[in-house]
Amino acid sequence: MSESEYQIEIGGEADGGDRVPDLTPREAFERWMGRLRASKATSTVTSYHYQLKLFVEWCEEEGIATIGELTGWDIESYETERRNEGVELLSLNKEFRTLRLFLEYCARVELVDDDLPEKVDPPDVPRDAHVDETRLEHGRARMLLDYYDEHDYGSREHALLALAWYVGARLGGIRGLDLDDYDSDDAYLQFIHRPSEKTPLKNGRDGERAVGLPRHVCDTLDAYIAEHREEKYDDYGRRPLFTTLNGRMSQNSVRARMYLATQPCLHMECPHGNEREGCDYVDYTHGSKCPSSRSPHQVRTGSITWQLNRGVPIEVVAERVNTSVRVLKRHYDQPTKREELEERRREYVDRLGFGESGGEE
Repeated sequence: MSESEYQIEIGGEADGGDRVPDLTPREAFERWMGRLRASKATSTVTSYHYQLKLFVEWCEEEGIATIGELTGWDIESYETERRNEGVELLSLNKEFRTLRLFLEYCARVELVDDDLPEKVDPPDVPRDAHVDETRLEHGRARMLLDYYDEHDYGSREHALLALAWYVGARLGGIRGLDLDDYDSDDAYLQFIHRPSEKTPLKNGRDGERAVGLPRHVCDTLDAYIAEHREEKYDDYGRRPLFTTLNGRMSQNSVRARMYLATQPCLHMECPHGNEREGCDYVDYTHGSKCPSSRSPHQVRTGSITWQLNRGVPIEVVAERVNTSVRVLKRHYDQPTKREELEERRREYVDRLGFGESGGEE
């Protein structure tokens, strides 16, 4: 085979004379996605993909043949079109932050001008728009767990809800737990990053940690394991903590079970005037349609707020739930004004007296 057969023709040249390819927007996009898959969680890559694919399609519709043709006017035109489509500011902000990251990569490898990423100006969003205020309130969590303690102790739904509430873990973290990751005697769980076996943690190895459990939560898990857990293995020969007849629970299965586990009609009359018997929402496939059921993320949000309101230091909560203090404050620390008064300020209010310790004599 001659030397010429190994040569690949590449079009375009950078200012310094180095040859760079004339990639289409889609080709540049797919190349960036490929790089991200090597270092980012699957959920992050998927999110970036959906936030950028409309931009790539728009470029193709506008006849932008190469990524190097992009201008600041193109970016402004695309934003105007997205605004006219009625896209919410928060979604638009996320899309254009991702677009800027993509163009920063393109500039770094000399596919676009160095200053093009600076021309992406994500719209400002009010701080409270970043927060999902729909969360499982601690009062409802307590009533639900009381119901399970009395009527369905150790069931799969009971164990899932108890673990999600008292830890504040993400759906993927709970799903990826193995039986051997739980130590009942020492009352703790280990979260381990296992991407090659389809149970990655969102933050990779940085998400690995041991989390202590209250004794009564261990009792719930022990009852679930002894009486309700299916003795199954996954495709890698591991013994999942949470199982179905087919092996490890899927993410959709964990999500669906959490919706069912948090329906208020388990412990009270339906707030929507329905009868539990005959209600479509109690079916596995329709549980998410109940207006008062909660997703795993909403249980996590409520748990984190509750842990903070109970006086657990924010640094400790951040470590338990595997997030930064900054992110925790912005997205999860959502006390109501009354909760702030009752939970966080009560110790100081109690000092407002004339006794030696601050209280009344």
